[in-house]
Amino acid sequence: MEVTHCKQKQKQVLPLPPPPYRRRVTVFAGKSREEVKLAAIAISLNVRLRSAEMPFTMQERAVRHARSLLGSTTQRRANPTPLALSLKKEFDSVYGPAWHCVVGKSFGSFVTYSPGGFVYFSIDDSLSFLLFKTEVHLVKEPPST
Repeated sequence: MEVTHCKQKQKQVLPLPPPPYRRRVTVFAGKSREEVKLAAIAISLNVRLRSAEMPFTMQERAVRHARSLLGSTTQRRANPTPLALSLKKEFDSVYGPAWHCVVGKSFGSFVTYSPGGFVYFSIDDSLSFLLFKTEVHLVKEPPST
């Protein structure tokens, strides 16, 4: 009697990936919810946040107000002066005095600002907005002699 041996191929069983509801999104790992929300708002409004040292809620107000100003203009090219004035007045009225705003296509700057009072962003990669706050000190009258 003749015996032959057959070798069966063993199937390699790989573990299944975890279900989608268990996966973690690591794109924004280490980011707060406010940061992620602001990033989503910026993307939806076609805004690029360049630099900021300001609470997220204030950044959101600045971005939304600037975008609404550009959306309300009927001119083909927006005049930067009224845009800067409007954004400055908005922040003066909501967050107190001494806000400064520069709007344009090309400008250089070097500013000193109060802590928590600086944001620099661009909209549609055509107009840049620089908004910052300075401290206000009351000027005292010198004593009369």
